Amino acid sequence: MVEAGEKAPAFSLKDAGGRTVKLSDFKGKKLVLYFYPKDDTPGCTKEACSFRDDFSKYKKAGIEILGVSLDDEQSHKKFAGKYDLPFTLLADTGKEVSRKYGVLGEKSFFGKKLFGVKRTTFLIDESGKIRQIFRDVKVEGHSKEILEKFG
Repeated sequence: MVEAGEKAPAFSLKDAGGRTVKLSDFKGKKLVLYFYPKDDTPGCTKEACSFRDDFSKYKKAGIEILGVSLDDEQSHKKFAGKYDLPFTLLADTGKEVSRKYGVLGEKSFFGKKLFGVKRTTFLIDESGKIRQIFRDVKVEGHSKEILEKFG
């Protein structure tokens, strides 16, 4: 599991348009890398829409946003289109990046035990170091909290 202060693990994933996106593409920029369980589900939609609603503030602060889930590019394309998401969603269908960042695990959902992505956000600075990690994110107010700490 990665910790704050460490260099963010490198990755290369496809976005909704099939383009390859790498962590190194964001060198010299602040980055919010957020992992979420599933496209177009209530909590994930609320989280994505809060980032969308605050997007101009992120841009003004020079912060890029990347969302990562295990969904494929087609799912991301539909999700981003449906909610007019202005930031990039990445498809970690092989679970490789989610494993590197330590966000896979057992979780409870309506009393059932499931294995999947635990909602986690990483704040990565201009040098590629992880400044802060939010584990088991509560969606309500999360985007504003990030802006306060990282903006």
